[in-house]
Amino acid sequence: MNILMICTEKLPVPNIRGGAIQTYIGGVIPIISKHHSITIISRTDPELPDQETKDGVRYVRFPSEGIFDIYMHGIVDYLAQSNEKYDVVHIFNRPKLVLPVSSVMPQDVRIVLSMHNDMFNKQKISREEGAAVVERVETIVTISNYIGAAICQDYPQAEGKIRTIYSGVDLAKFAPWKQSASAQRDRDAIRSQHKLGNKKVILFVGRLSRNKGPHVLVRAMSALKHSDAVLVIVGAAWFSDDRISDYIAYLRAMAEKSPVPVLTTGYVQAHDVHKWFCAADVFVCTSIWNEPLARVHYEAMAAGLPLITTARGGNPEIIRGNNGVIVQNPEDPLEYAKHLNEMLANIGQSRQMGLHGRKMVEEGFTWNHVAGNLLKVWG
Repeated sequence: MNILMICTEKLPVPNIRGGAIQTYIGGVIPIISKHHSITIISRTDPELPDQETKDGVRYVRFPSEGIFDIYMHGIVDYLAQSNEKYDVVHIFNRPKLVLPVSSVMPQDVRIVLSMHNDMFNKQKISREEGAAVVERVETIVTISNYIGAAICQDYPQAEGKIRTIYSGVDLAKFAPWKQSASAQRDRDAIRSQHKLGNKKVILFVGRLSRNKGPHVLVRAMSALKHSDAVLVIVGAAWFSDDRISDYIAYLRAMAEKSPVPVLTTGYVQAHDVHKWFCAADVFVCTSIWNEPLARVHYEAMAAGLPLITTARGGNPEIIRGNNGVIVQNPEDPLEYAKHLNEMLANIGQSRQMGLHGRKMVEEGFTWNHVAGNLLKVWG
């Protein structure tokens, strides 16, 4: 079949600037492009041509300045003038693109929508347009049961169209350091470079904003009982943007007063982030908001790290059996400290939790699994 995939206006594909959706598309493309002809639309980037064909996949990029309307008009104008016939149009995380794109397509074209956030809420789309979108699309793929349930709460008629497909991870890139020579090398190099020695490394990876909660983790360091620990915070205010926001300045000021050393790395290139997972001993996701299901969980599990995550949004869906623990009150530093103290006191047991997570990923969260599920949706 001839498939058109439309990414959001925020970041380009391939994921040279990072981004969960862009990483998702990049992960499945080598697999699905063996079965179908693929065209991918995303935003322009100074380092990428506006059009190219690479490894049999066609990329078309439109200016957006990160603004939806600019991006939408570029796409709709292009599709209106194109003679290309698509069997399936797969739109990512922008229900507001469905009707404009549909208006310049044959009425029998199949439209699939992937939801990575709750973009159906009434602040994002009117009830009338949302209902029309639900009616028009064939399937709504969600990255967690939580997102599917949120959509159905507002649009009960969507229930039969919802299909949860969890995200995935590259097992060749993320690996437990005790089982992989390259992961061991990355661990040793990062620890040497940042003078971490044999410290117990607690890792946070994500955008640095209040709703992501890293400030609570810094506060938790005051109740940590392990003097040989260090907290590493990897991330920036936005992808590829290392500017110091007010929040980051506040976070770093807190970090300087912490009784446990706190290292803030700033923005780390997407192709280097895996090295920090190799260097760590425990991974913590501190989401205060209802996170759809942060993809860093899959990366941490693939690297063999035990998880501490929050009871918010879709995050608890990734804790299955003995791969991690759930913080019930994400704004309570003492709850994080309690779990961290237990994990760091029993590092062998914690590593077993991490290896259980790795096994979970191998059995259900690789890009092969994601691509296979997408291929079933397309039929």
